Amino acid sequence: MSRADIDREVTEVSVEPVREDSRPEEIGQELAERQSLRRVAGLRTELEDITEVEYRQLRLERVVLVGVWTEGSAEDAENSLAELKLLAETAGSEVLDAMIQRRSRPDPATYIGSGKVAELHEIVEATGADTVICDGELAPSQLRNLEDRVKVKVVDRVALILDIFAQHAKSAEGKAQVELAQLQYQTQRLRGWGGNLSRQAGGRAAGGEGIGGRGPGETKLETDRRRIQAKMAKLRRELAHLSTTRDTKKANRRRHEVPSVTIAGYTNAGKSSLLNRLTGAGVLVEDALFATLDPTTRRTETSDGRVYTLSDTVGFVRHLPHQLVEAFRSTLEEVGDADLVLHVVDGSHPDPEGQLAAVREVFADIEAIDVPEIVVVNKADEADPVALARLLTREPHAVVVSARTGEGIDELLGAIEADLPRPAVQVTLVLPYERGDLLNQIHTSGDIETITHEADGTHVVARVGEQLAHELADYTV
Repeated sequence: MSRADIDREVTEVSVEPVREDSRPEEIGQELAERQSLRRVAGLRTELEDITEVEYRQLRLERVVLVGVWTEGSAEDAENSLAELKLLAETAGSEVLDAMIQRRSRPDPATYIGSGKVAELHEIVEATGADTVICDGELAPSQLRNLEDRVKVKVVDRVALILDIFAQHAKSAEGKAQVELAQLQYQTQRLRGWGGNLSRQAGGRAAGGEGIGGRGPGETKLETDRRRIQAKMAKLRRELAHLSTTRDTKKANRRRHEVPSVTIAGYTNAGKSSLLNRLTGAGVLVEDALFATLDPTTRRTETSDGRVYTLSDTVGFVRHLPHQLVEAFRSTLEEVGDADLVLHVVDGSHPDPEGQLAAVREVFADIEAIDVPEIVVVNKADEADPVALARLLTREPHAVVVSARTGEGIDELLGAIEADLPRPAVQVTLVLPYERGDLLNQIHTSGDIETITHEADGTHVVARVGEQLAHELADYTV
């Protein structure tokens, strides 16, 4: 049987998605759908050239990881490469090998230097890899030079994260945000054949100069760049329209003076699991990086009856691409507008302090560094007690929890209640019994100190917001 016949038979194989009849809920279906779309190992054919690598779909890519260690300790470099491995596996790849080079700075031509490129080419040939992933952002020239020499597709950390976001985006806004980030990344990395595909202006069209005046017009590369710019402008308009609904809900919460608490933190630290544990939100939970991208907001209340909202946000990662920060700015601004941030960190991670620093760096970019913060050290059931003690010493305002077992959740709820902003205006009222609506608003958004029911009405001493205090002015005593 010829190689073409074998390829044809492999292409015609269909794989039925696995059904999870034991979990008929929507979240279970979404998780099963995501798992059923993962690439299947063992259906790989030999690679002929780089164009095959770029355009072949739905196959398990076999990758080699490459990192350049420029600063920090060897452990930091290994942790960064280990995270790159998790990112590659989340994107649907099989990691075959990895290499780190110690340099003062990346080589401007090939990222790792000509000698290491030759070694990388040997590793690629020996392992049968079809993709090289670099742990950094490559310049267009570095990308092109590496692909020319190793003869397989080369992607950088930014492209890898963008690919994961594209796979996991579900809502219309999330898809538009990811597409905008991808277009921003691609704008500086367009490839073409320069003047060979230019539009030639001839004769009188060349300004009347005739012979000798014919020259390149707009190149194919310039046309592609112009189309991308037009698409980006359209996406920005769509995102501005889609954010109107969130702004309306946000304004409604402000009008009723409902405090907002935002859950933020490193990807796969357990933010969605914590939201589910605190509110029963039913958000998708998966042990993967960037499993959920779309923000979820749930209404809950404290033990003394004060209502507040709890929101999940997209996860962060080291060297989060600035294209994603810009594209997801409207979503990330939920952190800056919050009254309190629950900063979730994975207590079982080898470098939790690095996770905290990476997230706070993004907080600074979106001007959210001054928002009150509670550090929530999650996965206490898997963490090293010595590492937890060290982390609690560095972060005094921290709570250790396990979203899976429920450990520490009551302590966290107590910390949230203590740190939620209190209403600013103290009022003493006598409310007629027919104004139960106002009493309900005080219960919902205020802080009741005393309440008694007398013959002339309900006597209330409470702290409320300024707008509600204005509405209650007729009943103050």
